[in-house]
Amino acid sequence: MLEIEIDGQKVEVAAGSTVMEAAHKIGKHIPHFCYHKKLSIAANCRMCLVDVEKMPKAVPACATPVAADMKISTGSEKAVKAQKAVMEFLLINHPLDCPICDQGGECQLQDLAVGYGASGSRYQEEKRVVFNKNLGPLINTDMTRCIHCSRCVRFGQEISGVMELGIANRGEHSEVMAFVDRSVDSELSGNAIDLCPVGALTSKPFRFGARSWEMARRKSVSPHDSLGANLQVQVKHDKVMRVLPLENEDVNECWISDKERFSYEGLQAPDRLTEPQIKHGGVWHKVDWQTALDYVVRTLNDIKSDHGAEQIGALLSPHSTVEEMFLAQKLVRGIGSDNIDSRLRQIDFRLDGKRAGAPWLGMPVAALSTLDAALVVGSFLRKDHPLLAQRLRQAQRRGGKISRVNAVADDWLVPLAAEVIAAPDQMAVSLAAVLAALVEKTGATVIAECAELAGKAVASDAARAVATALLTGEQRAVLLGNFAVQHPNATSLQILAAEIARIAGAGFGFLGESAGSVGTYLSKALPLSGGMNVAQMLASPRKAYILLGVEPELDCADGAAAQAALAQATSVIYMGSFVGKAAEYSDVMLPIAPFSETSGSFVNTEGRAQSFSAVVKPLGETRPAWKVLRVLGNLFGLDDFDQESSETARDEVLAGDIASRLNNAVIGAVVSQDAVAAGLQRIADVPIYFADPLVRRAPSLQKTRDAALPLARLNPATLAQLGIESGQDVKVISSQSRVQLRSRADASVPQGCMRVSAAHASTVALGAMFGELSVELA
Repeated sequence: MLEIEIDGQKVEVAAGSTVMEAAHKIGKHIPHFCYHKKLSIAANCRMCLVDVEKMPKAVPACATPVAADMKISTGSEKAVKAQKAVMEFLLINHPLDCPICDQGGECQLQDLAVGYGASGSRYQEEKRVVFNKNLGPLINTDMTRCIHCSRCVRFGQEISGVMELGIANRGEHSEVMAFVDRSVDSELSGNAIDLCPVGALTSKPFRFGARSWEMARRKSVSPHDSLGANLQVQVKHDKVMRVLPLENEDVNECWISDKERFSYEGLQAPDRLTEPQIKHGGVWHKVDWQTALDYVVRTLNDIKSDHGAEQIGALLSPHSTVEEMFLAQKLVRGIGSDNIDSRLRQIDFRLDGKRAGAPWLGMPVAALSTLDAALVVGSFLRKDHPLLAQRLRQAQRRGGKISRVNAVADDWLVPLAAEVIAAPDQMAVSLAAVLAALVEKTGATVIAECAELAGKAVASDAARAVATALLTGEQRAVLLGNFAVQHPNATSLQILAAEIARIAGAGFGFLGESAGSVGTYLSKALPLSGGMNVAQMLASPRKAYILLGVEPELDCADGAAAQAALAQATSVIYMGSFVGKAAEYSDVMLPIAPFSETSGSFVNTEGRAQSFSAVVKPLGETRPAWKVLRVLGNLFGLDDFDQESSETARDEVLAGDIASRLNNAVIGAVVSQDAVAAGLQRIADVPIYFADPLVRRAPSLQKTRDAALPLARLNPATLAQLGIESGQDVKVISSQSRVQLRSRADASVPQGCMRVSAAHASTVALGAMFGELSVELA
């Protein structure tokens, strides 16, 4: 530690710290533009010039390391004169358009110009003009305002992992632009809007929507993925106008993904359900809540008496709050059924009843940034978990070795130390090969469940490279992604991955698919005593279904089977925020509040419980789901449905130590080889902007490259073997149906496989996410 003095105040800081960091430690503000605590030092704006004793000129605080007994003045005549000179240069070409700038009221340049700018400009020449760039549907540009702080450029290089923006030309001709007029397509691109200290980059969906001082700021938690990013929701006249990150260093730092930033547009979707409705004679009729709830109770009681309670099944959205899941499972079990599930895209349920606790990340989220080695198994990491991918990207930048065993060689924007790419029916064998390579290196003994498969496996060079990378350093982790959990042989993948972690001395955990991945287990929103899981409820259709926040045709592993099961049901009770296809298969629709209009809690993948409150009033006759479920419980005459608030329900389900209920261990499970496929194997990703009902309805997100129509992606060698050229329209045929898609050569897809996205209306007819396909020219 070194002792220095800033404006007469002594402070101890670590050697190697900068003057800026030392100033922040004592709460001293030094004006700046290019500096950001999460980005590298650029020192190109020069606004943070300070006066250091014995130095002839003012120096930049962001780039000047501290030295013992250094004396710094931030407000001396020399420092202030230098800062004002810099401000004058910055304002030379800056347009005088604050009244029409979307950044007005929250602009760093505007704020600092008050303190360091002159009342008039000495510059009388014509100002330069920079033409605006089209960066896509999310970011609006006004590049004449740009002051070349380079924050957006460094963000792309260092955080999002792709340099989509750069600075071209020199001097006063410098411009920030995308390469050859390309759009900015990163799933984290909206953070550049927050980073821009002026009005050069602003939100296109929010453009001219409101002034910053007109909006109320309310805290919330993201419902979209397993991280539970903290949000600041800005509201005007009971309407969500904008969503920004709320800094939480342990969870999302100061970032959010574009899915979380722009999904609020879906709250005003044209098919928003705002009133209870009952179908009678094939026609929908709007009714009051009491009539709708009485209909639900009467219908379910009739089905129970005529066919038995086991003919009632419930499918819950994996994005439901813990309170909603808890009350839903109490209601269904109170009726007499154990058929309830929220793991909608899962296929393999052999571990039910064999888990020691709720599956979770196995470590704090923040620990991902400091890993020395990580092996990710079965994941579309960059799109499934944008902010967790960013954490692993930081680990790699610090020297960590990231490797993977995956079904596609898609670009994670993380330099990989090693990888094994295998078709879906070779995933277990590939993991066994990595396990065998680890045994070669360590001499460890494999547990009995894995011994046979590991003994037969041949450790390839790629498997040995993965094993070598995983044994690097001290902080190691093996992480299972969504693809691995959704795999038909997920049980074997989990046991093999856990054994790899044990032998490598690594942590083991699940990245988690959704906001409710952990909450599902804590709230017991899954079959416990002989009830049916989601796959069984669709394979053996029930007489009645209760749907909570679910669009089964898009949210289930087999959308076609879900549609068929719902079509034959006597009654489908739909509780959701949007009409969608529910008007076709349900007989009653109850308007349920989305996350912005209700209170509740999510337990993220590290086991952190985060509660939130409604940020706006419910739209129309919409009601929070927990209230509807509580009232239904009372109407059925069930006990323990007297919760007066969501907090009461939360305290019931999350009482005690959550950490003690998290455990990735399994007991009595058996490892098996994957079933070998005969035809083209389907690899189904869930596109980032089709993952849940809200993002599917956000207009700006649906204009992005990630929301394009699904393609039939095949390896060039497979295309050549089939006699098909990339770009030709083809018919993709499954055992259930056929759809027409455009083919695309994609070297990241293994030979003998076809990557076709799920969760999209154009591919629902193909059925299961995993299966065999054939293809012919359209």
